[in-house]
Amino acid sequence: MSLDVRTAGTSALMLTFGSLAEAVAFRAGLRSTTAIAGVTEVVSGARTLLVRFDPRATDAVRLRAALADVRPREVGPSGSGEAVVVPVTYDGEDLEEVARLAGTTPVALVAWHTGQVWTSAFCGFAPGFSYLTGSAPLLDVPRRSTARTAVPSGSVGLAGGFSAVYPRTSPGGWQLIGRTDVPMWSVDRDPPALAPAGTLVRFVDVGAA
Repeated sequence: MSLDVRTAGTSALMLTFGSLAEAVAFRAGLRSTTAIAGVTEVVSGARTLLVRFDPRATDAVRLRAALADVRPREVGPSGSGEAVVVPVTYDGEDLEEVARLAGTTPVALVAWHTGQVWTSAFCGFAPGFSYLTGSAPLLDVPRRSTARTAVPSGSVGLAGGFSAVYPRTSPGGWQLIGRTDVPMWSVDRDPPALAPAGTLVRFVDVGAA
């Protein structure tokens, strides 16, 4: 594993990895490790982890040593722990086009999307927008050549190697394959994001039910 650790201000370390998969595996290993003294927050990025700490409880030197003992853990095909279930109606505007690009059928595409465990790798773009990586063989879906000016809240999309649910109506260029009524962001929930980094997610085809 390629890992670079640097200080980020007086109360954080920035861990940079060689790939997204390495960052996700390290965070999974960190979560399964006995709590490291002084760590207050871990923020995921595409290839980074920002580990914040309380200077009154630890320091950069001790934290760096503790992180060196963390063993990355891959998320297996069946996942580990309880997954958030997201019911989806697969009637997205781009479903047929994505299936055509992938050389498959809409039915098979839906089966691929629902037949795996997804992991929230990191959040960004908008509050509650979780970039999900799958456990099945990767289907690299290109973004739309022209972004939509308004993607409805709850739209389920694919882009690159990710899937995501739009937490609110916003512009977007992802390929839309379905929709859900599950709120991805709610200030009445703790945490507000339904799928913060490290969360396991399963999509369920409402039509199939």
